[in-house]
Amino acid sequence: MDRRCVIGVALLVGAQHAAPLLITGGLLTGGLQAQRAPVFKQVDLPHAYYWREMYVPQATSGPSSATWSPDGTELIYSMQGTLWRQHLGSDTAVQLTSGPVYDYQPDWSPDGRTVVFARYAHDAIELQLLDLASGRVTPLTANRAVNLDPRWSPDGSRIAFVSSIYNGRWHIFVLSPAGRDVGAQHAAPLRITEDNESKLPRYYYSKWDHYISPTWSPDGKEIILVSNRGHIHGTGGFWRMEARPGAPLRELRYEETTWKARPDWSPDGTRVIYSSYLGRQWNQLWLMTSQGGDPFPLTYGDFDATAPRWSRDGKQIAYVSNEPDRALKRRLGEGASPEGQSAAGTSLWVIDVPGGKKQRVEMRERRYREPVGTLRIAVVDRVGHPLGARISVTTAEGRGYAPDDAWRHADEAFDRSERQFEYSYFHSSGSSELTVPAGQVHVEVWHGPEYRVYRADASVPPGGLVTRRIVLQRVDNLAARGWWSGDVHVHMNYGGAYRNTPPHLAFQARAEDLHVVENLIVNKEQRIPDIAYFRTDADPVSTPTFVLRHAQEFHTSVWGHMGLLGLTSHYLLPEYAGYPNTAAASLALTNATVADLAHSQGALVGYVHPFDTRPDPADTSASLFYELPVDVALGKVDYYEVMGYSDHLITSEIWYRLLNCGFRLAAAAGTDAFPNFASLRGPPGLVRVFVNSGATLRHDAWLAGLKAGRTFVTNAPLLEFSLAGHPIGDQIRLPVGSHRLTARVRLRSNVAIDHLEIVGNGKVVATIPLRGDRMTAGDSVSIPISTSGWYVLRAYSDRSEMPVLDLYPFASTSPIYVQVDGQPVRSAEDAAFFVRWIDRIEAATRASTAWNTPAEQAQVLQLLARARAVFTRY
Repeated sequence: MDRRCVIGVALLVGAQHAAPLLITGGLLTGGLQAQRAPVFKQVDLPHAYYWREMYVPQATSGPSSATWSPDGTELIYSMQGTLWRQHLGSDTAVQLTSGPVYDYQPDWSPDGRTVVFARYAHDAIELQLLDLASGRVTPLTANRAVNLDPRWSPDGSRIAFVSSIYNGRWHIFVLSPAGRDVGAQHAAPLRITEDNESKLPRYYYSKWDHYISPTWSPDGKEIILVSNRGHIHGTGGFWRMEARPGAPLRELRYEETTWKARPDWSPDGTRVIYSSYLGRQWNQLWLMTSQGGDPFPLTYGDFDATAPRWSRDGKQIAYVSNEPDRALKRRLGEGASPEGQSAAGTSLWVIDVPGGKKQRVEMRERRYREPVGTLRIAVVDRVGHPLGARISVTTAEGRGYAPDDAWRHADEAFDRSERQFEYSYFHSSGSSELTVPAGQVHVEVWHGPEYRVYRADASVPPGGLVTRRIVLQRVDNLAARGWWSGDVHVHMNYGGAYRNTPPHLAFQARAEDLHVVENLIVNKEQRIPDIAYFRTDADPVSTPTFVLRHAQEFHTSVWGHMGLLGLTSHYLLPEYAGYPNTAAASLALTNATVADLAHSQGALVGYVHPFDTRPDPADTSASLFYELPVDVALGKVDYYEVMGYSDHLITSEIWYRLLNCGFRLAAAAGTDAFPNFASLRGPPGLVRVFVNSGATLRHDAWLAGLKAGRTFVTNAPLLEFSLAGHPIGDQIRLPVGSHRLTARVRLRSNVAIDHLEIVGNGKVVATIPLRGDRMTAGDSVSIPISTSGWYVLRAYSDRSEMPVLDLYPFASTSPIYVQVDGQPVRSAEDAAFFVRWIDRIEAATRASTAWNTPAEQAQVLQLLARARAVFTRY
């Protein structure tokens, strides 16, 4: 987890997704081009997968935000990316906006005539004004930035909002809605918060302070906002200021918060309602005074309550929850499907204050603004059995649609030359029904790399019902030959819009045709959302062909992140190290120590999501702490995520260098999936490892096969590889002399592949030609061998290929090892590379003051000296 951030303070240098592939002894050119670019490139802040999911609005299956009418009898809310209006006490929702756009965060004007909201279209989020009488929508901003959280002032003369327009950072602006008629010029927004470089060692956040989530005082003179000014951890506490540029800020209260606080000032001016996980694992509603002080919770539960809004009379609060539907939860216990709200979609609630009476706003009838029809999709295998699947249904513009009770998801990046929006999808147990705009829609169905991708268009007439029965054809059945697929890096819950559960995670995995899921329980700053699920045996949702295990990711801000699979006794605490300004600030808890603790429980230890850009130990412009070569040298590492939330070719480079030094390191794959996110890089199994572990699925055998390197990793291509009849993970012993060994290779893929290569000792030793649709290949190749070494088969493409939600299709086997005349594999050049790396770690260790005692620093230096000695013996 915490992707693209794990290389100490700053190891990753150079351009992201660089083209040339540097391998020991030569240059291998991959010719890769980065066509996929992040959503909202105009925001210049780290860790986009956090702020985009937790702060920027998403198209969720249920409501995501709401606003009250001035008389308190109605709500307008965003749901599935459009605005809806509904009377309290009614179960009829009326759609207000539609089209190839996504609409969010409505705020009702004090005079009741207009709604300001945020519209995502054309690669930006702009503020719009909706005239409720005519239905006309008028742009309020046109700055090509990301504009969020619009709030009317109590007198209706101004709108406060958050924008990235200033230097790509979150600031609060105030804008007059005057001149909003068609043809009038947009008024210039006024920034009221100061740009401040904190110089604080923030790990997840920019060194520049941010300002988010404004709410007006009842007299319209002041604003309460959330800012991390003066703080290292979290999105910050609550600050109060006059609504004018240059006004001083007064901190009311500090909490860590992570994007979702969204305070709302009470109409009487005395209280503030906000969302917090203070001392807990889940966000709930809390009340504090408008002067700060000690808050108390208003709601309770093991789920999230967010986006609170006071009614105008101050007697009720509307909010969004991902609390499981109790009726559906009971039905789930009776064998119902784990789809939809049985695992908690999102829902809209109103709570009385005081009193605490809660009522859910039900949307049983939906009245659409434009003509719609119904699309029914049934996915089956070749013998007609229902088949879970990932399904994407989009209009020509790329706007996505999903069933009302399905979790909607969207990709984290996309190619602007192919589509206007990021890829949208949902998971299905095999039968789905959804409402779509009348006309043509595109349907795409994926069930993992062992099945062909289905693509077709469907024409849906107004008011009509169209059924599509989709038969998915197999590419291969690897489980029948003892190869079981797994994802060693999934986070079931991690602060996303939805509340995930083991049954729903199992449903997601089955839809992706995944057999093993390692749910790596880990902290999100203070909290550890899934800690209550930790156990040392299989989760009860496991079956003979599916295993869910609750494992751990150890989380350090300096040494690199590690997966701990198969713990047999207890969860390791503290769960992190190197967190400044906390009791875990010391760097003394190295990954080597954590690996020893995990190994004492019989666990496997692996390094996760390693590299996005090429590490260069010769670059001394930044400190370097990443401990990988140290722990490999000392025998602490059992596997390596060759595929993860990283660049697979660049990650492979470092793996090759380690293999060239004689270390045997199995290839694993972990998506680093956040499956309770509405916006994420990919679902569980986006990248996966196939382990040859026998005819039946047993977790202990699967882990043993992983450690032994009987694996290949992939996001689409399926590989077979043998050398002189020896399978992946095996060792071949040869006498001294020159030899020729026959390599047999086979490729099957459900997307086109550009390159199929055998790599030996870090160099391409054979290229297998790909013809026709470039999805299949098979060949026998003679490989000359005279020295000890290792060989892998890999496949990749030069660009992204949908629906593989990754930088590019890629696959690699673990090595087959060759030992000639009993000699070890050695490379002086690569050993020197890692010596320079360790020298950099030593320099950073000596320079650091983050130690509780001098003895801690000395122990770490001794650890580094032991690792250096391993490399310098070459």
